[in-house]
Amino acid sequence: MEANFRWSLVTAAAPVAWGTNYYVTRAFLPAGHPLYGAALRALPAALLLLAVARRLPSGSWWWKSLLLGLLNMGGFFALVYVAAQRLPTSAASTVMATAPLVMMLIAWALIGERPGARQLAGAAVGVAGVSLMLLTAAVPVDAVGALASVCAMAMSSLGYVLAKRWSAGVDVLASTAWQLLGGGLLLLPFAVLIEGAPPAVDAPALLGFAYVAVVATALAFAAWFAGLRRLPAATVGLLGLLNPVTGVLLGTAIAGETLTGQQLCGVALTLTGIFLGRSEGFLTARNRNNSAGSN
Repeated sequence: MEANFRWSLVTAAAPVAWGTNYYVTRAFLPAGHPLYGAALRALPAALLLLAVARRLPSGSWWWKSLLLGLLNMGGFFALVYVAAQRLPTSAASTVMATAPLVMMLIAWALIGERPGARQLAGAAVGVAGVSLMLLTAAVPVDAVGALASVCAMAMSSLGYVLAKRWSAGVDVLASTAWQLLGGGLLLLPFAVLIEGAPPAVDAPALLGFAYVAVVATALAFAAWFAGLRRLPAATVGLLGLLNPVTGVLLGTAIAGETLTGQQLCGVALTLTGIFLGRSEGFLTARNRNNSAGSN
């Protein structure tokens, strides 16, 4: 149970870092270049992790890296970049919060992880809280930005479960690097064809890309996939609700966005959902340990 708690803390670092990414993208990175922005996020992070892992893919991991890279990194990063540029920080991060329910259903179908009642209830309460944060925002929601967030959520939910299914016995840093590299390489030709020349990058944008690549990508995804390997997908999905909470609080504290009373209630509901769903994980771990001790 203590190990589960420690890995939950490690995993939670990822959605918190992703929640900060919305503000950094909106405030510092060049607008109108989602494909280049996504590639410049993925490729430096991939090279950093490859330098640490020092291992290339082999066998089926060549095509798995490309597929997971498209779902978890390439297409996902581009869609998130669009959402971050078209939505307020708080709204951009909240649409993704339906991911826990989607991940639970996909994990149930693909890897046989049946969600428990508390996890389903926690996800429902969390999504209700996120909906309250989103639908009562002071700034109108851009439809294209919201659609980009929904598509990003669906792609990444499927990709995360596939990564959990395929990554047993593979080094976490290496598999994360392969996915980032595959996603970044898939993005580059489309960036050149669609967006033309790379965007001009000033000093603030350079620092923004450095933060996004190192903290919100390399470190965050390494923590996320490490947690996916050791915790149920339902538990990891619930921890992902910290993403919109971070986005809302950061948008209010730094970006000057207005936080309404309804949104504060939404934050409280979201955190309640996380703790409600996590309690089942602790109960399951304790029951497993008790059962092992009695044998």
